[in-house]
Amino acid sequence: MQTTGTVTKFSVAPISAAVQADATDRTCLAAIADGDRRAMHQLYGRHSVRVFRFVLRLTRNETLAEDLVNEVFLDVWRQAGRFEARSQVSTWILAIARNKAMSAMRRRPEEELNEDALALVADPSDDPGEILEKSERSDILRRCLEQLSPAHREIIDLVYYHEKSVEEAAVITGIPAATVKTRMFYARKQLAAMMQKAEYGLMVA
Repeated sequence: MQTTGTVTKFSVAPISAAVQADATDRTCLAAIADGDRRAMHQLYGRHSVRVFRFVLRLTRNETLAEDLVNEVFLDVWRQAGRFEARSQVSTWILAIARNKAMSAMRRRPEEELNEDALALVADPSDDPGEILEKSERSDILRRCLEQLSPAHREIIDLVYYHEKSVEEAAVITGIPAATVKTRMFYARKQLAAMMQKAEYGLMVA
């Protein structure tokens, strides 16, 4: 609050992009609950790519991932009226996606549960050297992530790629927040050690 002469001005904190995005999602979901197909198309457009990438990391099967995305949004259409607003809409959708993927994996015991590495996307403004460096680090990170346990990889994926909080990751995975924190701590510790070892190997090679 600022006071200038007899005029008092109140400063309003800017609304974060995440809050704005969730507000839009909730508006869409309310419309979907009323049978609005245009709102369904809008929500699908906002989240389908991220859901696809998430289930693809779990299943490592593009065809299966595409089928699961359709199943996820069919559930969203059917269950929109049951959304209780106890989490972000994106968190709710990812929880549905995870359940679908885990069920599919149980039906396909020959497939190993796995998530690919977090992508290090090159900035268009990077020079060729920086792009090469990022590419090399991305390859190193991918290989290191593959050495983590499935449970640890899942937490890293949710927290760092999907930018979910510890509490949201707990909702999606169905485990206590304390367990998410523990897994994240050990995953980061293992990753740091593996990354350091791998990068040192490149330097001396």
